[in-house]
Amino acid sequence: MAKLQLAVVTAEGESFSGEVDTVVAPGGLGEFTVLPSHARMISTLAAGVLRFDQGGDSVSLAMSGGFLEVSDNRVTVLADAAERDDAIDIERAEAALARAQERIAGTTADIDLERATAALRRARVRINLGRRRRERGLG
Repeated sequence: MAKLQLAVVTAEGESFSGEVDTVVAPGGLGEFTVLPSHARMISTLAAGVLRFDQGGDSVSLAMSGGFLEVSDNRVTVLADAAERDDAIDIERAEAALARAQERIAGTTADIDLERATAALRRARVRINLGRRRRERGLG
């Protein structure tokens, strides 16, 4: 079966690069799947989980948004941030969630509500993915 070449890149550098079987992405308009021989496309990415299968193993990354391009069995993800489920510090994510909730609750003229809401979504994605990994007994 044909494979996809996946590259996940953030401002810090390449988070992942390799051959995968499928990619499931949190698109701006909803989740979608990329299979080998997929049509060319570009999509925005929302905060959510990017999953891919690699040789029978499923890998999950917490994403905070970005873009995805598919072309000639190559999937390129340009992400604001990407964090593997096994690298998530749940306590740190919970602290970020609490800070975001406090900023939103204390909305004043000087608060950037859109930025605080985005931070809230990112923290929830990280917490949910980290807890799911823990519940499966993997971390």
